[in-house]
Amino acid sequence: MTSSADDVLFFDVLAKSPSLTQAARELGLSVSSVSKRLAGIERRLNVRLIERTTRRLTLTSEGERYAAGAATITNGLIELEDSIAERGELSGRIRVHASLGLGRHHIGPLVAEFLEQYPRVQVELELSPLPLNIPGTTFDLGVHVGRVQDSLLAIRRLGLNRRVVCASPNYLARYGTPRHVKDLQQHNCIVLRQDDGDFALWRFGTDNDQTAVKVSGNLTCNDGEVTTQWCIEGRGLIMRSSWHIGPLLQDGVLVQVLPHIPTPSADIYAVYSADARLPRRVRELIAHLAGRLGPRIGSVSDS
Repeated sequence: MTSSADDVLFFDVLAKSPSLTQAARELGLSVSSVSKRLAGIERRLNVRLIERTTRRLTLTSEGERYAAGAATITNGLIELEDSIAERGELSGRIRVHASLGLGRHHIGPLVAEFLEQYPRVQVELELSPLPLNIPGTTFDLGVHVGRVQDSLLAIRRLGLNRRVVCASPNYLARYGTPRHVKDLQQHNCIVLRQDDGDFALWRFGTDNDQTAVKVSGNLTCNDGEVTTQWCIEGRGLIMRSSWHIGPLLQDGVLVQVLPHIPTPSADIYAVYSADARLPRRVRELIAHLAGRLGPRIGSVSDS
């Protein structure tokens, strides 16, 4: 028979999961076992904690109160165990979210490096083209390009980055090199479709003084690898992060266009919940990423 303390830890996982299926996966239980245990807690408390459908879980007002208390207790337990084991070998699981391209090129390899040093840690790395809202999920850490303005999140910069315009030498030889931002209107601009914003806007200037330029072209894709390959093949201009195209610029495969015109920073950040004390294993992974990502990606400077 489970205790009330066990129920609190169980409900903390459940409240952070989008569905019973995901919660069952997190807990290593069957969906029916999770459902029965939740029903048992609700009977014991004589309240409905979660409205559940086949697709999602929604906390009731009583469930929100219970979830807030469960999170406080869980965080306190993590802090207690961390303080006792502060000098011990790192262990436990870390769930990390990152974008597809950045995850493939850099975060994945750096996670593998980290596990060579701490083999008792287990890292679950999920790559997705969609941005992540850390609160309300079971992720410990997200890696995000660009600063996140959210009072529920804490951030730490992992590396400098900005977006630059580039083209292949073959394209520039055929169509000429843009000298001013307005010249982009005369060129085929390959557009990367990301998130929900106006993806055909390329931004120039500084962080505090930006100009958005509408571009157009006959090629649009939601995958950065594809747009970059099109650019290499001489099909148009792209605006991509320096973490991605830096090596291509260094090797002369691509050429930076409009290097004298600054672009706003798009630095890379670790993002995590601001109201939770991070376990030592998560803090160490963030420190590893912060120490190793910068040298990997280098930088592309304004002239």
